[in-house]
Amino acid sequence: MRAAVCRSYGSPDVVTVDELPAPELNAGQVRVGVAAAAVNFPDVLLVADKYQMSVPPTFVPGSEFAGVIEEVGEGVSGLAVGHRVFGTALVGAFATQIVVSPGALTRTPDGVDDGAAAAFGVAHRTAFHVLRSVARLQPGEELVVLGAGGGVGLATVQLGALLGASVTAVASSPEKLDAAKEHGATTLINHREGDLRQSLRDSHSDGVDIVVDPVGGDLAEPALRSLRWGGRFVTVGYASGTIPRIPLNLVMLKGCRVVGFQMLSFATNAPDELRTNEAELMALLADGRVLPHIGKRFPLDDVVAALQFVAEGRAIGKVVLDVSR
Repeated sequence: MRAAVCRSYGSPDVVTVDELPAPELNAGQVRVGVAAAAVNFPDVLLVADKYQMSVPPTFVPGSEFAGVIEEVGEGVSGLAVGHRVFGTALVGAFATQIVVSPGALTRTPDGVDDGAAAAFGVAHRTAFHVLRSVARLQPGEELVVLGAGGGVGLATVQLGALLGASVTAVASSPEKLDAAKEHGATTLINHREGDLRQSLRDSHSDGVDIVVDPVGGDLAEPALRSLRWGGRFVTVGYASGTIPRIPLNLVMLKGCRVVGFQMLSFATNAPDELRTNEAELMALLADGRVLPHIGKRFPLDDVVAALQFVAEGRAIGKVVLDVSR
């Protein structure tokens, strides 16, 4: 099979595209012929050995993929050769074949192409669980989304608008804000053009109900200050590379809740809500009411350029590798 390979840690240019033996299929596993894969910032971090966990070289990067089942191992039920699926894994997606457990896979709805399916799972699931089960978003509430041009941020904008919120998008460029507007944001703030705290005060003098933060860093505190009494601040990730330090007196004075979301913890501790949310989200995907914004596509041979594009923060929405090209 053809695959992107990381043989030593470093910047994206350590990755090469080579021929590798196909991964072995064991009982209870499924082999998928990969048509498309999404490129995410954690892929860059894993290659650099700067993620929260390490994968020893040599490994194939990539965590999100979509394609067609080519082989089913002994003991697997409910899935068959020829089924279109999308899924997630820590690594292995930047290859023409991947072997995973059935639990990592979801059937791709008819009419949804492989690129959209590959780009959908992590960002939209994160955004939907955050809005539905963590922030408890209600129609008519004021929602601020930091990093609104990124994968999770743009999915949060899209789903927040769909669920009836008035959405304020905070991003770093006019192009990212244009994408957020396209997906339902009604207030647009470029945090590089002025003081974020003042911009939020000018646009929301009475405060906001919810802040969703996949960025961290210097944006977190001014965004938290924009909350009205009883508001909710949800920390989702730290794309800035810096974990913020929040003055706890703000939490006390505002009577707000600061809560976090991490997919594995949520799945383990709230399985019933997970299933309910999943059914609703998959129905939205199948109906075409929610689709990921794919800002850039690359062939597998250009995987270094794709990783660099994400590493430099130039991605708008999701970046997709067309593996089968």
